Amino acid sequence: MQIKTSRRTFVTALAAGGVLGGLGLWRAPVWASTDPGAPHVLAGAEFDLVIGETPVNFTGNARTAMTVNGGIPGPLLRWKEGDTVTLRVRNKLRDATSIHWHGILLPANMDGVPGLSFHGIAPDGMYVYTFKVRQSGTYWYHSHSGFQEQSGVYGPLIIDPEDPEPFTYDRDYVVMLSDWTDEDPMRIMRKLKKQSDYYNYNKRTVGDFIRDVSEKGWRATIADRKMWAEMRMNPTDLADVSGHTYTYLLNGHAPDDGWTALFRPGERIRLRFINGSAMTYFDVRIPGLKMTVVAADGQNVAPVAVDEFRIAVAETYDVIVEPSGQDAYTIFAQSMDRTGFARGTLAVREGLQAGVPAPDPRPVLSMEDMGMDHGSAHGVDHGHLAGMEHGQAASGGTGDMQSHPASEENNPLVDMQTTTPVPKLDDPGIGLRNNGRRVLTYADLRSAFEDPDGREPGRTIELHLTGHMEKFAWSFDGIKFSDAKPVVLKYGERVRIVLVNDTMMTHPIHLHGMWSDLEDEHGNFLVRKHTVDMPPGSRRSYRVTADALGRWAYHCHLLYHMEAGMFREIRVEE
Repeated sequence: MQIKTSRRTFVTALAAGGVLGGLGLWRAPVWASTDPGAPHVLAGAEFDLVIGETPVNFTGNARTAMTVNGGIPGPLLRWKEGDTVTLRVRNKLRDATSIHWHGILLPANMDGVPGLSFHGIAPDGMYVYTFKVRQSGTYWYHSHSGFQEQSGVYGPLIIDPEDPEPFTYDRDYVVMLSDWTDEDPMRIMRKLKKQSDYYNYNKRTVGDFIRDVSEKGWRATIADRKMWAEMRMNPTDLADVSGHTYTYLLNGHAPDDGWTALFRPGERIRLRFINGSAMTYFDVRIPGLKMTVVAADGQNVAPVAVDEFRIAVAETYDVIVEPSGQDAYTIFAQSMDRTGFARGTLAVREGLQAGVPAPDPRPVLSMEDMGMDHGSAHGVDHGHLAGMEHGQAASGGTGDMQSHPASEENNPLVDMQTTTPVPKLDDPGIGLRNNGRRVLTYADLRSAFEDPDGREPGRTIELHLTGHMEKFAWSFDGIKFSDAKPVVLKYGERVRIVLVNDTMMTHPIHLHGMWSDLEDEHGNFLVRKHTVDMPPGSRRSYRVTADALGRWAYHCHLLYHMEAGMFREIRVEE
């Protein structure tokens, strides 16, 4: 549990175009397009952004954050589909910086990834981003330089559509979730490299052993413990960085601080959820309210009513709620490992609060969760395959034995491989199954349009998500970014990318510059996304149209995994 005392963030505001100058005690933004005077919203086609340092205090300890225009999150940017936007980004840090416009289609030199699409923004320098806006919906932006995203360089982005939307609402709020740490992110990385489970305070106890024996029997419990010990892994290791160091924020507010959005009974409220965290998956619900999901990753979907949804790092979900019968509701977002939560309130007036639910029980991974067969050991111990068979790659949901690339074999950076991965599109996910609530799954998501390309892919590229937990090493196909060759696509081609998760961790995989059109188990178009979540033991496929020339980043959006090597360059050439 997150047991921390937090106070409102104190900011000595940067005089960035006068946006925050002189505000003194800073209040995180109340973003509502229907509320007059909502602060910290920048709209139009011309924008001035300053990345600098700002004093903050989320936990009772004064720290220095990296911020955009002095705020955490940075200002809400509001664009219009069809406009050409110009964003002048100035760097007041001591190190180089950058801004990546997550999920936005644009020329490669506007994408904001140092070393691939541009050189970065030097200290005291400025970079001018300018491009035509070719889409609409809910997105976000963040630094792509080192660990600056963890330190506060991120913010929400809304693009208003040219055409009317297929749903109506009376108020419009952004709900941006993130994770803050008082620690230096580089120190966190060093700890993880030395001891990957450093922040896992949820390990199984003697009491868990006794309970398992009573439920499953002595022999099954001993066999389970033996298997995990042989793999040198922990079934409670769901998140590398936990509430032990993280304070979970909702629109820049810590849990005991609280952010409030106002409503009148009977109104339809649009909530734009954005997971802008560095490492945290959130399970979101509003007790007492159904949520109708109307968009995923900025793209409209066929409406689906749910009680709860899991939002992977970097994903966005838009929902419509209709509060009535209560004066206040709690927006509750618990971390996937149940070590803390973010919260906010929907209320008819300021000052009201609703009850905060207790976090759900701590989830525990099973061998089935990781796509394993209990009949043998399935780790790759110090580069040697243990009890593994190699056959044909699994197709769809058939459960055939999965083959693996040669680069994974005898590889000291690979500690396990899945044997029978399946798509798991209709699986709510570990910790959410059979909880009595209607939980969103990928199988529920249907784009509100047909496959925009329509062509059958001309070829298939299969990549495996790989890692070594003890070494905190992460990669594709067992090859870290510094040793990997680019994936080359021909301009205009339609390809199928198949991902196989050979690790016990969940990974949100983000392709820059192009859409990822997720398929169902039979290869049919399901939903268009910019970030595809990959649970352990899963095999999922999506189509990509290589319609953007240049060098593009392709990576796990867990920041510390990306920095540890789960990153590739995709190069689109004539």
